[in-house]
Amino acid sequence: MHRTAPDPPARARAPRASRALHRTRATLSAPFTPRALAALLHAVLAPVVALPGAVLMAAGLLAGTVLSWTALGPWLLALTLRGALALGDIQRATARALLGETVEPPGRRRAPGLLGWRRAVLGDPASRRALAAALLAPLTALPPLLAAVLGYVYGPLALAHPVLRRWNNVTVRAPDGSVRHVGLMLDGVEFDSWPRWTAVVAAGAALLLLAPWLVRRAGAPHRLLLRALLGPSAADARIRALEESRAHAVEDAAATLRRIERDLHDGTQARLVGLGMQLTLIRELITRDAAPDRLLATVDRARDNATQAVADLRHLVRGIHPPALDAGLATALATLAADAPLPVALDTRIDPRPTPALESIAYFCAAELLANAVKHSAATRAAIEVRGDGRTLLLAVRDDGRGGAVIGAGSGLTGLLGCVRTVDGTLTCDSPPGGPTVVTVQLPYPATPGPGPGTGIGPGTGDRG
Repeated sequence: MHRTAPDPPARARAPRASRALHRTRATLSAPFTPRALAALLHAVLAPVVALPGAVLMAAGLLAGTVLSWTALGPWLLALTLRGALALGDIQRATARALLGETVEPPGRRRAPGLLGWRRAVLGDPASRRALAAALLAPLTALPPLLAAVLGYVYGPLALAHPVLRRWNNVTVRAPDGSVRHVGLMLDGVEFDSWPRWTAVVAAGAALLLLAPWLVRRAGAPHRLLLRALLGPSAADARIRALEESRAHAVEDAAATLRRIERDLHDGTQARLVGLGMQLTLIRELITRDAAPDRLLATVDRARDNATQAVADLRHLVRGIHPPALDAGLATALATLAADAPLPVALDTRIDPRPTPALESIAYFCAAELLANAVKHSAATRAAIEVRGDGRTLLLAVRDDGRGGAVIGAGSGLTGLLGCVRTVDGTLTCDSPPGGPTVVTVQLPYPATPGPGPGTGIGPGTGDRG
């Protein structure tokens, strides 16, 4: 029996229908995904924690203030502030477990002894910020609960109105003495009969489908409160970033020195030792009037060793400071793109020229990101874009690889982040599964006195990933 193959439009319609079915299922199941249910649970638990906590903190603060002229007052205030810190720990843990919202704990002052403990708690800005969070939390924790009730309670009730109206109704007595059972009436309009109840069903379906969005939007102020008052202050975050940057700079400098020492010892030094031995042998051959062919072979080996030693030194120098950077970042990146193993599109607009330190950091970030694209993402093309406007040096590296890159877990991006932080820079990575991957580096831009090159360079050949 002969069968004809389906025409191309028919084959094309099948994937489209499958994608439409998948989107429909995802939309209908959105209110009941684990993430949505976790947010619903947080919306219910947050007021349960916040309301009693606020009452206890207010009572402790009031009692401590009233008794502040006695010896008991400062202790009550210290215990209240310590309770606020403990309440903040609970709120941070709940947000992290149910919302995936990670709020780093603030640094706390510590001192030995009971009096030292009291003095540290009373003088710690983190405890005062935690007290403010405890007192304000009920105001921000109630809106998500109201949104959850609206979407997850009133939504299903409205959706099931045609069935529930038989039991969920009120008795209305007309002026003439007649009695009617009304399930829903708004502004004198009843919604119990066809087709009016379809509006109630549609509103219920919309509320239920929009419930995750409503809970998330209503919870935004509460999440902002947790980050602002229960996380590190701006000064603490700055100090922590500086400490991490300093530690990274020290470790990176030590690793660089070890690498240079290893390369010199295992490569260049060994070749120079071999060169010296071969020159000694040549001298002995000359004094013995050895055969010319043997003498020439020894000279050739010595020349090869000298050539390789020079090549090793050049490679070592490029790893410390690429000579192409002397001509500017645009020229150095053009050289990098031309030597890359895949096509790289390069676009640079830099004016004025950054400091040598920023140029070096931007260059090595681009080199590392291209290498990552080749080794890990199976990219076939890449692009480098650099913008310098005198305030910020922006480097963006994009590849068409498989995506899935994240900062952390021992990846090379963690090292780059530590490197850019040494100059108060930032690094962000947008890499959804399936790609593309876009890594953006922003560096503060102190300009050198003279104007720098501002060139635009087209596609390079060879690239990295």
